[in-house]
Formats: sequence, structure tokens, C-alpha cells
Amino acid sequence: MAPLPFPQIDPVIFSLGPFHVRWYGLMYVLGFTASYYLVRHQLRQFRPARLEENFENLNVLLILAVIVGGRLGYVLFYNLGYYLDNPLEIPATWSGGMSFHGACLTLIVVGFLYCRRKGVDFWQAADLYTATIPIGIGLGRIGNFINGELFGRVTAMPWGMVFPDGGPSPRHPSQLYEAVLEGLLLFLLLWSVRHKPWQQVRSWPHGSILALFLAGYGCMRIIAEIFREPDPQVGFLFNLLTMGQLLSMAMVAAGVTIWLLRRRTVRNVTTAATRR
Repeated sequence: MAPLPFPQIDPVIFSLGPFHVRWYGLMYVLGFTASYYLVRHQLRQFRPARLEENFENLNVLLILAVIVGGRLGYVLFYNLGYYLDNPLEIPATWSGGMSFHGACLTLIVVGFLYCRRKGVDFWQAADLYTATIPIGIGLGRIGNFINGELFGRVTAMPWGMVFPDGGPSPRHPSQLYEAVLEGLLLFLLLWSVRHKPWQQVRSWPHGSILALFLAGYGCMRIIAEIFREPDPQVGFLFNLLTMGQLLSMAMVAAGVTIWLLRRRTVRNVTTAATRR
């Protein structure tokens, strides 16, 4: 059976002189926009203290954190040697190379520092935002697919595709697998339980959605990486794992740890209040 044809979609939507508008960039914009309006919807629904008045500034900082953290994460985790030799190319995001794990870590650090400075409950804010993040992830994977990058491993499955830069053999369209797993399914899971920390604080303390996101994304990414071709400059670590799987294992561990610590903290506070 012949492999499926790779759709010939021009990565550039249109150009104005040297300025190019690309599908991949548009996916970032759509992801940020969706997150903005869905977080605003939750602000009106749950009314967290002090977050609404700081929402606009926090939103701008988090967008910058995604871009800067995603780029630095790629530099550090995936191609450090190259960028040490070519430091002037580190800011060149238009040439490709973003790491979700780097963006995620930077988001958490920047969000925590800003919330602490402004007196906003970080765990409440984290729950509101992380419930919306999978939308941007899914759109970004569709952008990867249009670019023909981050394709999968060679496969004999009837839906295998011959990617322009992937050689003559059909490969898994792993970008679409990730769009479904890390994007659609993870969003449906988080959005369906987003109200629980506001209604069932003892069993679902604030921070639970963040914990579920970290563990859920980590598990989805570990599965997807089974079908994804490892980055050629990194290959397999320990002849077994990809860099994405290793970093995702750390995310799962972080998610489980946050879940347990938040439940214990709320339980201790509730117990202390009862004794009074």
C-alpha cells in the first residue's frame, strides 16, 4: 500500500517584502489568544482575589516566558554545543528550535515570582492558566506538521507519510499524534475538572490542576515519543530514552510531588483550624 501523501501546505501564509507570516507563528498567536479569553472566562466564574487586577501584566510576562524559555530550553537541552560555538544564533527563533519543557519551567518560575510580588495566590493562578495550555500545545504541533518537522519514526502502517526532509521511507505523522494527545485529550481532561479546586478544596486543593497538567503532559509526551524520531544531534540517551522522554519523566515526578504536597498542606491547615 502506498504511503499517504504529505499535504503540500506552504509554511508561509503570505509575505510583505522581507516580512513573512508563517503558519507556525500564527499557531502561537491563536494559542495565546485562546488562553487569554479562557482565563478571563474563569476569572469571571471563580473570582480569585487580586488576580483580576494583575491579569493583563501577568499575561504579557507569561507570553514572554514562553518565547524566551522555549528558546533557552532548546539551546540547553538539545543543542548546547552548537550554540556555544555560535552564540549569536541563540536569539534566532525564526530558524527553528523551541523546547516545551524549557517554556514550562520558565512559565512556572516567572508566574511564581510575579504572584509572590503582587500578593496573588500562585496556586490559584496556576490552575487557571494550566487548564488552557494544551490548546496552544495542540496548535503548535499542527504548525510542526505543516512545517514537515519533528516527524515520526519509519513505519509500515498505512497512514505513514513521506516527509520532505525525512528520506524516502514513510514515517509516523507523530506531530498529529501529539496534537491529539498533548492538545485535545489533555485539554478535555483539565477543562472538565477545572472547577474542582474551587468547590472541593480538601480533596482538590489549589495547585491540583497544575499537578495534573504536569503529570498528564509528561505521560502523553512519553507515549508520543515512542513514535517520534529522536533529534539527530541528541539521539537516544542510555540507548533507550529520548531527551523528550527523560524531561517528561521529570514533569511526571514534579506533578505527583505537587499533588501530594498540596493535599498534605491543605489537610494540615484544615486540621489546625479545626483544633482551634
